[in-house]
Amino acid sequence: LDVRRSDLRPADGWHVRLAVAEVITPGDRTLPEKLRRRLAAPLPGRDAQLRMAPRPLYRPDEALESTLRPAAALLLIYEHDHAWHVPLTVRGSALRHHTGQVSLPGGRLDHPDESVQQAALREAHEEIGVRASDVDVLGLLTPISVYVSGHLLQPVVGVTWERPAFVVAEPEVERLIELPLSRLLAPDAVVWEERMRSLPPAGMMNVPYFAVEGARVWGATAMVLAEFIAVLEDLTSTQ
Repeated sequence: LDVRRSDLRPADGWHVRLAVAEVITPGDRTLPEKLRRRLAAPLPGRDAQLRMAPRPLYRPDEALESTLRPAAALLLIYEHDHAWHVPLTVRGSALRHHTGQVSLPGGRLDHPDESVQQAALREAHEEIGVRASDVDVLGLLTPISVYVSGHLLQPVVGVTWERPAFVVAEPEVERLIELPLSRLLAPDAVVWEERMRSLPPAGMMNVPYFAVEGARVWGATAMVLAEFIAVLEDLTSTQ
């Protein structure tokens, strides 16, 4: 893609209350159960996802929705070095879609009988070596349409009670990023840049991304993380 850096500025409307930092306090073993209860209630949904959506918003033909294939991704939380983390992958340069981009471990459902939970756990095992038996699934976030690859992505939230023994599946995964959740709350976490659209109509778009370990987390992954942060925000009002 033709990428041109714009002036750095905070994401529009991205206001995360300081109380969220208390929700993700290291050593608080009640966080997963709080998340399980919150994920069983109505979700923040598209409004939260759009916090990290490129502008102007892409408005596809409604007929495209029926052609999207089901896919799943695992948003896994675990404690490490006195902080809650989420593992992200930098996709290998030889892959067909989203090469070099930062993603949650995930992919297409293998067969019609496979559930999104099973697919997310399988993909996490294949990509970064997380054992399905170690993951306690807490619930689901809102599905997100990924038109570039033709998928309807279902994020699955899970927890492991210890840091997984990660094994990166090269060359599909170039490297693993262990993202502290606290990084997403930092004042300088969200940056904007201009990129050329990969879908018609042609032109430039303004893209927000999370700046993480020298990488840019944008697109569907950033939108999933935005809704997850909104879920954490909601927990601050129920404590």
